[in-house]
Amino acid sequence: QVQLVESGGGLVQAGNSLKLSCQASGGIFSINIMSWFRQVPGKQRELVARITNTGTTNYADSVKDRFAISRDNAKRTVYLQMNSLNAEDTAVYYCKMNLKQYYYTSSTDYWGKGTLVTVSS
Repeated sequence: QVQLVESGGGLVQAGNSLKLSCQASGGIFSINIMSWFRQVPGKQRELVARITNTGTTNYADSVKDRFAISRDNAKRTVYLQMNSLNAEDTAVYYCKMNLKQYYYTSSTDYWGKGTLVTVSS
């Protein structure tokens, strides 16, 4: 059973930084794309950043130059370093991993349960 567990969320003042982590556990053969999404109540979940297994990264325009995504394949972990936070960054942050449980299976998306980030102004 694959599980993704996020950590690192909390309350932070505007202008400060926070680092999120998401670690996968269970039977995993390989992990392709690792992503961070966020969702505000009443709004659609939006992509914040993604990183491929070759290290290529993509960011939403709203976080470009402030957030940095990275991964540690040995630890099956993806990170999101968030700098210069503002009130608009307040949301529940979810990680998603596209992975294969066995070499002969197709890739499937798995989601974490989310971690709340609250930025006070």
